[in-house]
Order: sequence, then C-alpha cells, then structure tokens
Amino acid sequence: MNPSNHDHFQGQAAYEHVLQKKSETASEVHGEELPGHFGAFLDACRDTSILLLTFWTVAFVLQLSFKQTTFILVIFTIVWSVWKTIRSTWFSWALLERLHRVLKEERYEIENHRDQEREELTALYASKGFQGELLEDVIDVLMADDERLLKIMMEEEMGLNLEHYEHPLKIGLGSALGALLTGALLIGAQWVLPLYGLVALAIIIKSSSGMLMAKLQKNEMLSAFIWNAGAAVVILGVSYFVTLWIQPLFI
Repeated sequence: MNPSNHDHFQGQAAYEHVLQKKSETASEVHGEELPGHFGAFLDACRDTSILLLTFWTVAFVLQLSFKQTTFILVIFTIVWSVWKTIRSTWFSWALLERLHRVLKEERYEIENHRDQEREELTALYASKGFQGELLEDVIDVLMADDERLLKIMMEEEMGLNLEHYEHPLKIGLGSALGALLTGALLIGAQWVLPLYGLVALAIIIKSSSGMLMAKLQKNEMLSAFIWNAGAAVVILGVSYFVTLWIQPLFI
C-alpha cells in the first residue's frame, strides 16, 4: 500500500475502511426515526395518543367539566399537529442535507482517488465471493461509469438506498395527518363515551401503531403490541397518581 492509500484508509485495510464508513454513515444519515411518510404518520399517531391520554387524565383528576376538557384536547391537538409537522419536515430536510453532503464527498473521492476507490470496490466484491479474472472484469465494468460507481459505493460501502428517501414535505404531511386524525378520533371518543372512551381508544391506537411500526421494521409485532399497550397503561397510571399527589400543592 502506497503512502497516499495509507492516508486515505487511515492505516486500515481497504475492507476495514469500508466497514467503518458503513457504520459511521448509517448512524449519521439514517438517524433513529423510521423514514417515510407512513412511518411519520404512525409515529404521530402513537405520540398524539399518549399526549391526549395524559391531558385527559389530568383533567379527570382535576374534575374539569366536559366542555373544559374538550377545549383543552382540541387546542393541544391543533398545536401538537403543527409541531409534529414542523419537526418531521425539519428532521427530514436535515437528513436530506446530510445525504447530499455524503454524496458530494463520495463523488469527490471517485474523481480524485480512483485507485483507492478501486481497492475498496475490490475488497467489497471479493467479500461477496468474486475472485480472479471475474473479479477484475466486474471492477472494470463498475469503474467505467462514474454515476454507476457512485450509486454502487453509496449502497455497498455506506449501506444507503438512494431511492428510499422521500421529500421532507411528504413526510411532514404524514405527521400532520397522523396527529390530526388521532386527535379527531380521540376527541370523538370523548364525546361518545365521556368517561373512558378516550382512554380505551388511546391505548388501542398506541398499541396498533406500535404493531405496524414493528411490521415495517420487520420486528416482532406481538411484542411491540404488548410493550406499547403496557407503556400506555403506565403513562395513564403515572399521570393519574402524580396529578393526584401534587394537586394539593398548587390548587
């Protein structure tokens, strides 16, 4: 390995460098939230159900009237929907900016460090079982087209799917719809069954959203249902008893 390669790979073998890049880029670009408008919709449903469940519980302990409780729920649904929309859109936009930066950096590497890129590509495809003349032929074909090479390096080296990212406004719209729909359903349940309608529906929405999120992430759906239902019940209990205990200090 010549000195320039040593600097590029930071003292690592080509394949070790690829693994490090994939790990770093995955954590930086992917983030911790489920991407896509449907994921944003489910996340908003789940969060909104917990928020309104908490406010309903506090209003119940404080013995607010039906109209006062409904007023609070409506106001917080509207404000919360706006916040979820802004947050999801901003997060998605920041994610897209980071992706563009990674693309720009990788394009620079392809244009200015082709020998090192070839080494990385060779290490990647050797790990897939390509050997000898076949390996050289595959690398020659991929190196012949810079745009194809860029796509391959983004997907193979960094683990990114360029077709996976949606427009931030579409994701923000998913969040807005999830928050508004959940709020409308819960407020409707409050009207139909003033005593416990909202509580029951909030737990159902929280659990169902968790199950669908698990399905999208290819996780265990039953486990997600149990965890989300349990979390909703815990939030209900904490909201109730904390409000009950600290109420005398303020009222």
